[in-house]
Amino acid sequence: MKIAILGGGITGLTSAYYLAKDGHQVTILEKEKVLGGLASGFKSKNWNWYLERAYHHLFANDYDILNFAKEIDFDKIYFRSPETSSLFGNEIRLRSSSFDGQAMKQSNNFSVYPLDTPLDLLKFPLLGFIDKLRAGLVILFLKLSPFLSMYKKMTSEEFLKKNMGIKVWNTLWQQLFRGKFGKYAGIISSSFIWARIKKRTKGLGYVEGGFQIFISYLETTLKRLNVKTLKGYEVKNIEKRGEKFIIDGQTYDKIISTLPTPVMTKLTTNIFSPKYLSHFNKLKYLHAITLILETDKPILDKTYWLNICTEKIPFMILAQHTNFANKKNYNNNHLAYIGWYVDGDSKLLKMDKDELVKLVFPHLKKINPNCSIVSLFNSYMFKAPFAQPIFDQDFEKNMPTFKTPDKNFFIANLDMTYPYDRGTNYAVKLGKQVSEFI
Repeated sequence: MKIAILGGGITGLTSAYYLAKDGHQVTILEKEKVLGGLASGFKSKNWNWYLERAYHHLFANDYDILNFAKEIDFDKIYFRSPETSSLFGNEIRLRSSSFDGQAMKQSNNFSVYPLDTPLDLLKFPLLGFIDKLRAGLVILFLKLSPFLSMYKKMTSEEFLKKNMGIKVWNTLWQQLFRGKFGKYAGIISSSFIWARIKKRTKGLGYVEGGFQIFISYLETTLKRLNVKTLKGYEVKNIEKRGEKFIIDGQTYDKIISTLPTPVMTKLTTNIFSPKYLSHFNKLKYLHAITLILETDKPILDKTYWLNICTEKIPFMILAQHTNFANKKNYNNNHLAYIGWYVDGDSKLLKMDKDELVKLVFPHLKKINPNCSIVSLFNSYMFKAPFAQPIFDQDFEKNMPTFKTPDKNFFIANLDMTYPYDRGTNYAVKLGKQVSEFI
């Protein structure tokens, strides 16, 4: 059969691999000039490794992508356990080099504490012992629990307040949800927090050379399987003639859409009924912005991942990539991600990278007073529409499924990772699963 795959992200590439292995004629249609979607990377002329446009890593239990990598003989994935911490709005405290790992007080109005392990939680000074005990027991329960129907019936805020307590919600969770979901923070299903805790591992994986190396390897593999890839190709119209689909004069027996649901919805108004598409119009999304700073000194000395748990800092995440991947791969410079999820009308979407740098730099000096002596060599900005679905309690009944009313049209996109957060592991899983319907 002739199959068109709309979108050349990891899901589209994976489904193309399995379909081509089964003998189908596969064509990938990708709007951008590079494949890989949100995992695609770029490289400065002085770097040896690629860098993702948006921060990426694997968890140790990301078995779908790890097994897929083995299947295609890709062996360039490694694991480390970088430090993750959270920033709060009091005096700043950073982990010292002392044996007991206690925090050291510095003069500022913020605090940074490691929260990697149960021991870190026990030492966390912003909660009392009973609160920490409750929080630890609930986290353990979520880690061990299978998915339960009760997770669909409560919001994350309700679940965490009820089981960990209001103090824990206000201290640990409230700002994290605001940073990730904005005005929707209070309506996110507790299935999300279950999946988030269930999935997380201390060990994190990365690709030698960056995820683009994995994407390029997979692209080469697809070429050997005679998969046709059209990059820089935006599909603007799909016609239906009998059982066939026509895209720019080319006929296909089946279509797999990996496009964001709002994009797919606009593209298929002449294929699907208004009633079917109306479900997708009820879904809500945020857009992602990442600002990447290339500096001569690190903004964070040891920490890789810093969660921002105070509304006084106007971004969600600060990730010092070169505390995870060695700086020698980037001309011995230091790379840091700053990230936001925003509404479509956010003023941040209208800013250029220089305006974003000007916005964040005073706040970086609050996190690290030595940031004023950091030299900024380069900055990079990327924006991704519809990057964060809003997992409210109606999401599951309105989200797309693999099968559609048209027996020859299939969907596999990031909405369908629910209740898990998006990632390359689930992109691989979706690609394999949708191929099994054909």
